[in-house]
Amino acid sequence: MTVVVTGASGHVGMNLVRGLIAEKRDVRAMVHLNNKIIGGLSVETVPGNISDVESLCHVFAGAETVYHLAATISLLKNEWSLVEKVNIVGTRNVVEACLRSGVRRLIHFSSIHAIQQEPLDTPVDEARPLIQGRQYPPYDRSKAAGELEVRRGIEKGLDAVILNPTGIIGPYDFQPSHFGAALLSMANGKMIALVNGGFDWVDVREVVQGAMLAENKAPTGSKYLLSGHWASMIDIGAILKEISDASIPGFVCPMRLANIGAPLSTAYNRMLGRRPIYTSVSLRALSSNHNISHEKATRELGYQPRPFKETIIDTLQWFGQNGYLKCSLKSNL
Repeated sequence: MTVVVTGASGHVGMNLVRGLIAEKRDVRAMVHLNNKIIGGLSVETVPGNISDVESLCHVFAGAETVYHLAATISLLKNEWSLVEKVNIVGTRNVVEACLRSGVRRLIHFSSIHAIQQEPLDTPVDEARPLIQGRQYPPYDRSKAAGELEVRRGIEKGLDAVILNPTGIIGPYDFQPSHFGAALLSMANGKMIALVNGGFDWVDVREVVQGAMLAENKAPTGSKYLLSGHWASMIDIGAILKEISDASIPGFVCPMRLANIGAPLSTAYNRMLGRRPIYTSVSLRALSSNHNISHEKATRELGYQPRPFKETIIDTLQWFGQNGYLKCSLKSNL
């Protein structure tokens, strides 16, 4: 039976499509604007628009499973209308199209950012509530609202599962992703300072594995945190120094100082037409909870993240093989 992937040209999508192909599944990739990087893979590509329910019904026709990855990620505070259109209304449309088209199962990709992080000294698990209130960044609020759209679909009879991955890194990061860009900036000597903060990072291949396990094993309405390992930007810099000849900044900027400079840095990068990496939103994320539990996913699905250093090595090797990397990796990796 056919498996549909929305957001197939994104970082997770490119890895998921490959994982599904490896299991000899019939994959239909929904494409909107960018289908060049899907070319060459043995998948059916169908044009679709997440803003149009009828378009989605056409894409989902005859599908057994839909993996909903299409989303807009934002590290800014002024992009609510953009993330609302894709992450909330788009998810509502996907749910409606699944119900109309008789899709057997929806696997919805939410985010750890949808979940309340406080109290910071207590591990985050699936029992934590979704965030509420305008004090949270637009992207975070939009992903929480997207989960509620899926819950409404479940109440109408939709068989759906929700996944909340942490910070995703790994190979096949063509665009690249926000953290992929940050890692490259560090490795290519373009980062002038490290920030005194960190995050829980997970290998994209584990996220794909967790999603495919959830398709086959998870009960209707279940939710799983797909986390990996917490590591600071200083830890990542140390790994880069160990495995490459990258010139890592020696200055570590305190979070308080970084927050003062973030608006100026954001404005400067946007003026130059560059995507800002350190914004007030991303700095907030780097100060979030250190302990994100994947115990439920491990217990019920058999999910198990690989060592973080292995992920960094594989990611940089892929970037190097595809012309993104300027530093050299050591030959004994």
